[in-house]
Amino acid sequence: MSGEGKVAREARALVIIALGSNLGDARRNVLEAVKRLEVLSDHPLRVSSLWETSPVDCPPGSASFINAVVILVPRTEETPETLLARLQTLEKEFGRQPKVVMNEPRELDLDLIAFGGETRATRDLTLPHPRACVRRFVLEPLSELQPDLVLPGQSVTVAELLREMPPGGTLRRV
Repeated sequence: MSGEGKVAREARALVIIALGSNLGDARRNVLEAVKRLEVLSDHPLRVSSLWETSPVDCPPGSASFINAVVILVPRTEETPETLLARLQTLEKEFGRQPKVVMNEPRELDLDLIAFGGETRATRDLTLPHPRACVRRFVLEPLSELQPDLVLPGQSVTVAELLREMPPGGTLRRV
């Protein structure tokens, strides 16, 4: 494969996963999850800094989150659906239970933000993630890794989306 073809394939196949935790040792949970995600990638993961963020749309009294973003190149046989199933299995291994309340505290939350240019709108999976472009806790760490990325369905870069966001909430690198 030519150099240009390889670059195009990798750019097309980039997977973005947002990680978050606000129960237990949230920092350890996110760091351990990053290690566990390494086996899903054909190339070394690209990993953002950890960020402490205010809870967004969570029940009153929810603790701050530790958030991060990873970018991986999925294995050849991986599809958005198989990757989602792997992410959900990993969440359960960290103690995730079925939701009782929307956005309730959790040991680990893994959101599939984008799978290359794939789009989906099924009961189980929406790609790109429908709220990623309005979530500072996704855009800030993603901007560290790839500020010039244009998420599927968007017309501006991650850095531009971030600049256009209204102020609010706590977000600090830890």
